[in-house]
Amino acid sequence: MDLEGSATAIVDNIGHVIDGKADVAETALVVLLAEGHLLIEDVPGVGKTVLAKALARSVSCSVRRIQFTPDLLPSDITGVSVFNVREREFEFKPGAVFANIVIGDEINRASPKTQSALLEAMEERQVTVDGTTYGLGSPFTVVATQNPYEMEGTYALPEAQRDRFMARISMGYPDAEAELEMVRGRDDSNPFDELEAVASIEELHAMIAAARAVFVSPAVEGYAIDIVRATRTDPELRLGASPRATLQLVRASKALAAVHGRDYVLPDDVDTLVSSVLPHRLIAHRGAAGATDIVNRIVSETPVPDGAIRPT
Repeated sequence: MDLEGSATAIVDNIGHVIDGKADVAETALVVLLAEGHLLIEDVPGVGKTVLAKALARSVSCSVRRIQFTPDLLPSDITGVSVFNVREREFEFKPGAVFANIVIGDEINRASPKTQSALLEAMEERQVTVDGTTYGLGSPFTVVATQNPYEMEGTYALPEAQRDRFMARISMGYPDAEAELEMVRGRDDSNPFDELEAVASIEELHAMIAAARAVFVSPAVEGYAIDIVRATRTDPELRLGASPRATLQLVRASKALAAVHGRDYVLPDDVDTLVSSVLPHRLIAHRGAAGATDIVNRIVSETPVPDGAIRPT
């Protein structure tokens, strides 16, 4: 299949409602193809939820949206067992997590207890209710949005949950031209209403399989591992990246290579994604530089491999 062409079609489709953010849309697609989860963090009103919904609508698959609020219960997410009077037995009513793409809007406005309802689903692609385990569909991706921690009414995500997100991205404010285009183009209509799927669920499965099959040379694997391991010994960091981070960095790099039409990963793919995959997992010492700046420094200090890159 023409994965590069399909990926371009999805990114362009998202661009119909998100002006001037092709790089952000591409990262969101990479996470989907790498079978990861995406955290979109930024101030309100910059299009976080629109990006999540546009990605979901661009692919013909099941989508559920959860609005996280302080009174949301874990059972609203996972589901609940209800007693059927006629059958005289309990039956399971699936929660909102049973979908291919789950949009968690303002995830950090719910309590930590409710947030933890996603932990098993995000890691093991299953949920356990009343001692019974239910598998989730494939693909399964959580696309969550959150407001900055310092904003009123937010809870910090636990470290275990942040580590389950493959990447964290920020939308940023649009440039003047894109904002002007948005103002002029949305007086009479909403372009989101006209957004249609440009890839079927079968095509998405094929794209995921193709991304999974991309070749990673031992030299590039070692490069990714060196970067992640350096975060664990850096004097400015109190908590470094986990082995899960290494695995997800490599998976994301394979998906990025596939999106760009290659069947092998380059060190540049790792460099492109490292600032999205690692910083949200790190905790810096008080007074140290920001996690993203530390990661960029580590990348600049890590020797780039010059061994074999392409498959033989």
